Parts: sequence; structure tokens; C-alpha cells
Amino acid sequence: MTSSSSLPDAALTALRAALGEDAVKPTPAPCLQEPRDLFTGHSPWLAEPRTTAQVVKALQVCSAHRIPVIPYGGGTGLVGGQTDTAVRASLLLSTARLNDIRRIDALDAVLVCGAGLTLHDVQQRAADHGMLFPLSLASEGSCTVGGNLATNAGGVNVLRYGNARALCLGVEAVLADGTVVSDLGGLRKDNTGYALSQLLIGSEGTLGVITAAALRLFPQPHERVATLAAVPHPRAALALLDRLQQALGERVTAFELISHQGIAFLAESGIAHRMPLTEESPWYVLTEVASGPDPALGDTVANLLADAASAELVDDAIIASNEAQRQALWHLRESIPEANRLVGSVASFDISVPISAIPDFIDHAQRALGALDSRLRINCFGHVGDGNLHFNSFPPTGASKADFRDVAGEVKRIVYDLVDTHGGSFSAEHGVGRQKTGQLAQYGDPGKLAAMRAIKQALDPHNLLNPGAVLPD
Repeated sequence: MTSSSSLPDAALTALRAALGEDAVKPTPAPCLQEPRDLFTGHSPWLAEPRTTAQVVKALQVCSAHRIPVIPYGGGTGLVGGQTDTAVRASLLLSTARLNDIRRIDALDAVLVCGAGLTLHDVQQRAADHGMLFPLSLASEGSCTVGGNLATNAGGVNVLRYGNARALCLGVEAVLADGTVVSDLGGLRKDNTGYALSQLLIGSEGTLGVITAAALRLFPQPHERVATLAAVPHPRAALALLDRLQQALGERVTAFELISHQGIAFLAESGIAHRMPLTEESPWYVLTEVASGPDPALGDTVANLLADAASAELVDDAIIASNEAQRQALWHLRESIPEANRLVGSVASFDISVPISAIPDFIDHAQRALGALDSRLRINCFGHVGDGNLHFNSFPPTGASKADFRDVAGEVKRIVYDLVDTHGGSFSAEHGVGRQKTGQLAQYGDPGKLAAMRAIKQALDPHNLLNPGAVLPD
């Protein structure tokens, strides 16, 4: 070894022999940087296997030499799960070349593909066969199937279709010693013991490297109706959600809460957008309803909004009349995370609480942070239909997040304590990664943590798979 953070020459030679000379190279700098610049990795070498068999060989080599392996999908994770911050001889293992389509069957409603296929490509291939894969994220052009499953990704359609876990019928994965676990049959019923695929989903690469997956497909909706409504407060938003679901059932696909601060940040950060409602409101909800052939769906939604307005739940609303307007409404929502990044947050949160607790949580959190420092600006938005909020705090205009570095820790303590008090989770859809291991230790159930450690020890006794993620080293 040339230094404490280099791989042994024998290991590099074995990896190149197994994967090919071009598949093992010094790690490019962008692969070492977490998207929000919160973490910088130190893995000196990158491996890019093309097949599951090559993943097996790579893990066998790393197991023999006790080399930690950091699985890497699209690099879009927001909690540092793909970024080894320890200065050590670890290998970054990319699944990007595992991007094959193994099977698509519209009758079975299943798509089997390699873990390196991007989410957008999965959506497109499903659409080519007249089907829908409903997982939808802002990063869908870059994030991969393996990463989505490893982090149990959520997104905007969880309300109707569930998160990544619910959309997966099985995975193929390679364990730390090179053992392959495969469950790609696409069966809805297979009651033959432990659900190992479900254990691997959400494990963030700490129990195995997901190499392929069998994904659930759905019929393409024929009708889509998107609306933007101004509401006076979050409690009115939830009352509107209840009315829509009572009338439309599972046809309510997405229900997103947007604060006025979020819209203001679009203008402040220079992101081009058009606000279709003329009067400002403290809160807005973006709703999408989808169904099979139903030419009256738009009229039904319009009538429901009118009734909600009569009940003083909605102050104003617009219904997209064509696909361009529908996409424009979604552009408003999907641009908010980028605006947040440009403004620069003091502290940001991906949290969930019971849906019924959302109004109280927002009120309590806003009051508590206002008492801490009244200058903080709060941008609260997210997938309230499934209880997931992104509750972020920002400095006042003209100040920077660096000016509030001293209070960031207290902001986090206040918010996480309130999440816990309201029966929620400190991580709704981004995972634990390396960023939230402290919160898991503090707020996690002791029995669950003990079981997680026992499972980790059983499947990865030498702690080689993504050490430091989820469970601290």
C-alpha cells in the first residue's frame, strides 16, 4: 500500500483481472461530493462492474482483503449514504453499468431490470409498453433503481401507490461474502419464509449490494387533473384532502402542501416560474387526480373545489386545462428544493408525523423557532397526503446561513424533539445515511436498534458494506 487510504496492490490487480482494466479507476471527484456539499468522500478507487457475476467477484476480493465497499447509484442521496467520509482504503462500487432490461410483461405487470437503470428510463420503458411505473422524484433523471430501493425512496405519488418498498416485488443482491440472493420472479404471493428482499430495501447498502429488481407496473391513467388551490391554513388543507378522498378514493394521486415562503424563494433565487393565482395566500395545495377513461373527472374535481370554497376551506383555485398547464403547476412544486439550495438553509428536515398531527406540528415548530430567533424564515412544504414534510429554516434576506451557524444545532434539537413528541420520524424518505446516525441512536427504539445490529453482524460480520452508514462504525 502506498498510503493509509490506498488499496493494496494485490487487491487492485485482482479487481482489474475480474472486472477489466477500464472498470477499476481512480474515483472521479464528482463521485466523492454529496449533492448539498455536506460530505466529501475519500474512497480512492471506483469499480464499475457490468454484471452481477462481476459484483460477486469484486465483493469476494474486498472480503478477502477486508476492504470496505461503498455502493454507489446515481449519487443523488441527501444524507451522505453514498459518501465514505472516513480516510481509509475503501472501494466505491458503482452500479451504473448494471442497466439492462431483463423482462417487461404487461400481463404480469412487472419490469425486471438492473439496479443501474435510471428512474426516468424505467418510467419510459414502462410507458413504451402502455404501463406506468409511478415512483416520481425530482432527481429521476439521475437517480437509479438500486439507489431508490436501497433508500426506500418516496416522492410525490406515495399517497396512491406507496414508496419504493411497495413498488418492488423482489430484488437480486450480493452479500458481503459474494453470496447472491435472488428473488426476481415477480410473484405477488410467495410465502416461503423471511422476506429478504424487504430487508435489503431501505438498508442503504449496509447488508448487500442490490444488482437487479422486479418492479410493479400499473395501468397508465387516461385522465389527469391537476389543481392549485389557495387555503388559509394547513388544517383546511387536510380537510380538503379528506373531502377529495371521500369522493374520489384512490384516484387522488398526489397532494402537496406549499407555503407562500416557498413561492417567494422562487423569485428570490431567480427561478423562472408563473404563479397562476392572482391573490397571495399563506398556503397552497397542489393536487393531482388520475383515473381511467372518465371525461367528467375535471367537472367532478371542479365541483368538489367549489363545495370546499363554500365551506371556507379554499380561497381560490385553478384547474389545469391542458398538459402544459399541468406541467407548469408541477414546475412550481418541483423547483422549490432548488430555490432552497440557492437561498441556503440554516437547517433542513425530511420528517413525517401522523397526518392528523400535521397542523399542530407546524404551529408548534413555527412558534418554537420564532422564539429561538424571530429572524428565521420557515419554508414548510411537502407530501402532506402521506405525512411527509420538508420543514426548513433560512436566514433573513441579506444574511447567510453562516451567520446562523451557532443556532443550527438548537434548531435541529427543537424540530426533532417536536417530531418525536408528535409520534413522527426524523427521516421520512431520505434515509439515515451518515447524516442522521445520531438521531437514530437518540430517537430510535432500543429493541429495533439491537435487532438491526444483530442482522448487520450476521450478514456482514466484518462491517465491510457501507460502514458508518445507518449504524455508526
